[in-house]
Amino acid sequence: MAFDIEHIRQDFPILSRKIYEKYPLVYLDNGATTQKPLCVLDAMRNEYVNVNANVHRGVHYLSQQATDLHEGARETVRNFINAASTNEIIFTRGTTESINLLASSFVEAYMKEGDEVIISTMEHHSNIVPWQLQAKRHGIVIKVIPISDDGILDIEAYKALFTEKTKLVSVTHVSNVLGTVNPVKDIVRIAHEHGVKCAIDGAQSAPHMKIDVQYIGCDFYAFSGHKMYGPTGIGVLYGKENLLDAMPPYQGGGDMIGTVSFENTTYAALPYKFEAGTPDYIATHGLAKAIEYMMGLGLENIEAHERELTRYALEQMQTIDGIRIFGPKESEKRDAVISFLVGDIHHLDMGTLLDRLGIAVRTGHHCAEPLMQRLGVNGTVRASLALYNTKEEIDSLVSGIKRVSQMF
Repeated sequence: MAFDIEHIRQDFPILSRKIYEKYPLVYLDNGATTQKPLCVLDAMRNEYVNVNANVHRGVHYLSQQATDLHEGARETVRNFINAASTNEIIFTRGTTESINLLASSFVEAYMKEGDEVIISTMEHHSNIVPWQLQAKRHGIVIKVIPISDDGILDIEAYKALFTEKTKLVSVTHVSNVLGTVNPVKDIVRIAHEHGVKCAIDGAQSAPHMKIDVQYIGCDFYAFSGHKMYGPTGIGVLYGKENLLDAMPPYQGGGDMIGTVSFENTTYAALPYKFEAGTPDYIATHGLAKAIEYMMGLGLENIEAHERELTRYALEQMQTIDGIRIFGPKESEKRDAVISFLVGDIHHLDMGTLLDRLGIAVRTGHHCAEPLMQRLGVNGTVRASLALYNTKEEIDSLVSGIKRVSQMF
């Protein structure tokens, strides 16, 4: 499939909507969730209409078909991130649940009171709060990697955080506020040199670039379907098989058991040990279709298109008087996220007035309050890009910001 932007946009009918029955939609809130192509919606509807049956448990025809689609989706995900085995692919409700699962089960298996986990200043709350919960429950210690004023991780400070009690590093691949692309392969290598495991939050990277967990070398990797053109309520936790094997289940119930008696219960083999209850097998099929859509366009083509959009956006936005753009100054060091403020205009006012022009952006702390404190602001406006965005939409954004600025 050629990367024909006009043809691609036809796959997303919502992009042709008029906002307030007046302005064409300029959707720049992709870091929060992406729109869904028709092939994903059609596949999910078709399964509900023609194949709907619970997976794994049934001997009948529909159950077998649904199971094949569900497990086929697991193989699609495995191939997408180049995991060694489908046993390493755990379906969850999203990145948040993936990290909560990891925090709960990893701490129980591998950590004790006083042991340390390293995170960074730029983490989303989903990679902060689960560790704080474990700190309260089990007495683990959280250490934080500082960042520069330009939003770059301080690698030398990171190296200095390790002690004999450090058991895990858990950092984001791409900041959902700054767009900073962290050097995760180096981060993993440094952790492993200290005998420490490393987890990567890939929520903001999986939609935008090729992910190879074996090349990165990470022990765990988490991402969400809805940020990569798939349905909501589905996500993935990748983990190395030997580590997952030693970790206890996160939840108990059906489908994650080997045998159950009132005296003792044994657990199912991977990956089912971590998938209690009926999975969202319609959503896993939708996620697989979204991945196939992205791979059909070519991940390298998506990355090139979005990098050019990001470069163009940074260039054009710097023509706005009084604008302050957060994160790396060079487009090569950031992904398709641009957070900004203009003069003394409150981020909520800017976002509200851009909305009246049909431009959808995000405002607030973006679930990264510690980062906002480091930046010395209460919140920002965030424009986040996707494969279907255009330079014309960037022009609309820049024109809209200038128009709002004139009002103040």
